[in-house]
Amino acid sequence: MQKQMEKSCTLLVHFDKGASSLANEIKEALEGNDVPLKVDALKKAIMLLLNGETIPQLFITIIRYVLPSEDHTIQKLLLLYLEIIDKTDARGKVLPEMILICQNLRNNLQHPNEYIRGVTLRFLCRLNEVEIIEPLIPSIVENLEHRHPFVRRNAILAVMSLYRLPDGQNLLDQAPEIIEKVLSTEQDHSSKRNAFLMLFNCSQERAVNYLFTHIDRINDWGEQLQMVVLELIRKVCRSNKAEKGKYIKIIISLLNAPSTAVIYECASTLVSLSSAPTAIRAAASTYSQLLLSQSDNNVKLIVLDRLNELKSSHREIMVELVMDVLRALSSPNLDIRRKTLDIALELITPRNVDEVVLMLKKEVVKTQSGELEKNGEYRQMLVQAIHTCAIKFPEVASTVVHLLMDFLGDSNVASAMDVVVFVREIIETNPKLRVSIITRLLDTFYQIRAARVCSCALWIIGEYCLSLSEVESGISTINQCLGDLPFYTAAAEEGEGQDASKSSQPVNVAATSSRRPAILADGTYATQSAALETAMSPPTLVQGSLTSVGNLRSLILSGDFFLGAVVACTLTKLVLRLEEVQPSKVEVNKATTQALLIMASMLQLGQSPVLPHPIDNDSHDRVILCIRLLCNTGDEIRKIWLQSCRESFVKMLAEKQLQETEEIKAKAQISHAQPDDLIDFYHLKSRKGMSQLELEDEVQDDLKRATGEFTKDGDDANKLNRILQLTGFSDPVYAEAYVTVHHYDIVLDVTVINRTKDTLQNLCLELATMGDLKLVERPQNYTLAPESSKQIKANIKVSSTETGVIFGNIVYETSSNVLERTVVVLNDIHIDIMDYISPAYCADAAFRTMWAEFEWENKVAINTVIQGEKEFLNHIIKSTNMKCLTPPSALEGECGFLAANLYAKSVFGEDALVNVSVEKQVDGKLSGYIRIRSKTQGIALSLGDKITLKQKGAA
Repeated sequence: MQKQMEKSCTLLVHFDKGASSLANEIKEALEGNDVPLKVDALKKAIMLLLNGETIPQLFITIIRYVLPSEDHTIQKLLLLYLEIIDKTDARGKVLPEMILICQNLRNNLQHPNEYIRGVTLRFLCRLNEVEIIEPLIPSIVENLEHRHPFVRRNAILAVMSLYRLPDGQNLLDQAPEIIEKVLSTEQDHSSKRNAFLMLFNCSQERAVNYLFTHIDRINDWGEQLQMVVLELIRKVCRSNKAEKGKYIKIIISLLNAPSTAVIYECASTLVSLSSAPTAIRAAASTYSQLLLSQSDNNVKLIVLDRLNELKSSHREIMVELVMDVLRALSSPNLDIRRKTLDIALELITPRNVDEVVLMLKKEVVKTQSGELEKNGEYRQMLVQAIHTCAIKFPEVASTVVHLLMDFLGDSNVASAMDVVVFVREIIETNPKLRVSIITRLLDTFYQIRAARVCSCALWIIGEYCLSLSEVESGISTINQCLGDLPFYTAAAEEGEGQDASKSSQPVNVAATSSRRPAILADGTYATQSAALETAMSPPTLVQGSLTSVGNLRSLILSGDFFLGAVVACTLTKLVLRLEEVQPSKVEVNKATTQALLIMASMLQLGQSPVLPHPIDNDSHDRVILCIRLLCNTGDEIRKIWLQSCRESFVKMLAEKQLQETEEIKAKAQISHAQPDDLIDFYHLKSRKGMSQLELEDEVQDDLKRATGEFTKDGDDANKLNRILQLTGFSDPVYAEAYVTVHHYDIVLDVTVINRTKDTLQNLCLELATMGDLKLVERPQNYTLAPESSKQIKANIKVSSTETGVIFGNIVYETSSNVLERTVVVLNDIHIDIMDYISPAYCADAAFRTMWAEFEWENKVAINTVIQGEKEFLNHIIKSTNMKCLTPPSALEGECGFLAANLYAKSVFGEDALVNVSVEKQVDGKLSGYIRIRSKTQGIALSLGDKITLKQKGAA
């Protein structure tokens, strides 16, 4: 028994269900003589039919009153109506009343107006009923020679659709010959394209012959025809790889076409067909030209994606074009700039690094203009790019480090932070630059306005000021930026009832003698007694001396005591080093006393009621430690402060370098072939009559065969793991599914086996989904013979990273009892979140920023039988398919506590952040929490469920 397939849809129209139309009203309007009313009624009828209504009584009315109309709009709507009505009965036979429209269609095909002829021919392209089309074949063929190109191009498409019908070759067996003659004489580009498309689909040999016969004029063909030629070349080369060389020459000649769409397709086709250096170089050069010539940002992003793919497979060729790629930085779009820099940074070699860095320096200078809003963000990207270049090639650091240090005082804190981290790394890895960097840093230190940048810069000053002059300059710079002491003092008040805002106004005081000048609120000077101040005034912040307020002073007065602790540590290191390089004990004692005074003032400020928040315990303890150290130094402590800090930093840099090297090695060790695989020596065959390009292409193909790149990487064992049993072995219908997940698509390949002796009719696989999953097509009915099987495919679209469930049943009727439908319920298919996320890397700063920004958090309590902290962490990493960002050195040792950050990225571009905090209890069990954060709720919940499930099952 053959069941009619679901009806195809060729027309979609928006329908407002609120505006209901009655069949009687439509019928009355169609019977009238008012043309606008007829048009409106036909539109309503079409929309009702499209939405599942059947209005059989309208057909005869339309034949009587609408068919004879000469109005073009009515004729067009009539064809749309005829397109969507059912033209066959339940058995698939054409309805007898359809014969009534054949004569009208023949008249339309011979109509003097070319529009009527054209739209009728277009309608015939969508007809599948041979009984209606067969009488019209002579009229269709006649229209191939019509004077107007609109009629000719639609006539060619009508011939193609007729020839592709199941019985089409018997209806018009000479169609390819007729179209080939039309193609040789046709002048209209669109008609030529349609004719060539017909030969391409129906007689490929004739299309290839025509292509090589007119190969000299291929550049003069229109854009549409050239695109079909490229499609033909791709199809032919896939089926016949031996003739690839002569087609590649055609593609390279089309790279000079005026159409950018053709050029882009040429480049894509070249890359997909050939690995010859000449071909890849031509494609890469074409992409680079498109990148610069196109103004549309979307086009630029697509071209950059293609260049990125080329970089992965043909890096040595892309290296030559790195400067052309960098010219895309002229675009103001940040996404384009980011992608451009990412590509360029992986193409840097010792030969081009100087040019690349020079270009990046020019771009950094341009960002100072301040014309664009996102200059700060762009500058940060450039600083990171230059940092990467300087780490890979230390010799370029000297050319950029001084320029970048001008941006230490940048208003964009992230950009300034990148600069100071870059300086910190360069000063260690390039000892020759140490003196010049320290001198420049001390000169520009007062410009720094961000506390984090100040902290890092102070650490550099404390570690790398080595000579006497540098140490003294460092102490002097810090003292100047802190301003005069104390940080707060008392100010005179006129009375107890004075307004609180006035009493808290800052009064600048120079703390040197008992009688000293002070600047009053109105800017005038006054001299007042220190004793009077102390007796009569509450404490008030002092913003500095008569000169401008130092950056360190203003930050500390705002309550940043962490920075205060960093200042104390830096001064301690400088004083300890001064003891080593300064022969004069008096000078050393002066510096020590000044440092102690500064630290005592900080503690005094931190414990005063002037600030809203007192000093935190950590900073307080740190400053106290520095005071004790300066009062009583020993050799061991001196060694810790002056050597161990630096050694730790050097170790950190070495680990970072080692990690990057290991990642590069791991990528390089991916094997495409086994050592004992057979190799065919294609190089021994004759090369006569082959061009250089064809020769290169052959060689590259041979190399790919030798390295196993042509072999499929499908793993049979992995396939077996993905087969899911949907029904039981005792069910009358057995079903199992092979699930393939590919980014946005899930394909279920379901095998259904009839275990009974009966024929199963109208068997239907009904599926439903839960979560962000959508079924693409509606189920179809099948007939299954006794003990036979059927492969049914179901496509499902995925829109976000979330655990989804597919459930359903198989419904069928038996031949013995057609009225009773049997239902077999299927096992649920759980779509695993692990199919969508992959390990990824991000910098610590970026991780912390995202952690602060993301609003969805899922907190999972640790409940496991695993005893070791590291073993548990490794189990979580393996179970969640994430990357551990915490370096191995930070996880070394046994302290009964472990904290680590994990990161992964989904195929939809979503970020998944995980923090694992584990503590070992007295009884040996692990406790703590795993926190998951993400931008969307789905990924946080799904990852949490996965972790909860996996941690319990661990052994």
